[in-house]
Amino acid sequence: MIVMKSDGAFLTIGELSAELGVPQHILRYWESRFTQLRPLQRSGNRRYYRPADVALVRRIHQLLNVEGFTVRGAQKALAGVEEPAAEAVVAPSVSAPSPADATLIVRLQTIRDTLAAALS
Repeated sequence: MIVMKSDGAFLTIGELSAELGVPQHILRYWESRFTQLRPLQRSGNRRYYRPADVALVRRIHQLLNVEGFTVRGAQKALAGVEEPAAEAVVAPSVSAPSPADATLIVRLQTIRDTLAAALS
């Protein structure tokens, strides 16, 4: 039986796990990797996720499982540090992509969006 809670209610690890479709041990792993994620822990180490924690877990899930980030990449994205753009890594002295590069970028973005839609 699924119990619907109000938007401001705390969620247990089991409830959040079921909502996202990820095992509970994955949520505990994310707690060890993302320092921003600190749910309340009550007696017996029972976890209660506040609305801000739930939003953060949803964002982590989006980054890792939908957008395909690595844990390190997701950590940087959440910290506001962006990975270097692919164009900068390939040709750091080039300020603007060539028309061929721009076409390739558009094709890659289309493929990424198609994959993300297929996964969701």
